[in-house]
Amino acid sequence: EGDVICVFSQYGEVVNINLVRDKKTGKSKGFCFLCYEDQRSTILAVDNFNGIKIKGRTIRVDHVASYRPPKDTDDLDDVTKALREKGCGVKTPPHTSSDSLSEDDNVPVKKQKG
Repeated sequence: EGDVICVFSQYGEVVNINLVRDKKTGKSKGFCFLCYEDQRSTILAVDNFNGIKIKGRTIRVDHVASYRPPKDTDDLDDVTKALREKGCGVKTPPHTSSDSLSEDDNVPVKKQKG
C-alpha cells in the first residue's frame, strides 16, 4: 500500500486507497482503487501511468464510473467512513467552455497490475 501511495502521490494527494486482498491469504490480488484529492490529479495519473512498467509489470490505470466499497467494512477508520458517505475527492468548480475536461469530478482511479 505504501509503495502504491508513494508512486501515485507524485501527481497529487492520495486521500484514500483500497488495496484488494485475498481473504484467506491476505496477499494482494494485484489491483487497487485509489482516490485523489482533486480530479486533475486523477487525470494526470491516468494519462501518465496507464501502460507503464513498474517492477517488470505493465500496469493499467483508468477511471472508475461507479465505485462500490468492499462489503467487509466493519473496521473502517473515521476518514474512510466519511469518504464512503460523501464520495471520493473534493468538488471542483464547474468547468468553463475553455476547459477540455469532461469527466465526473468524483471518479477514483483504478490501478491493476498485470
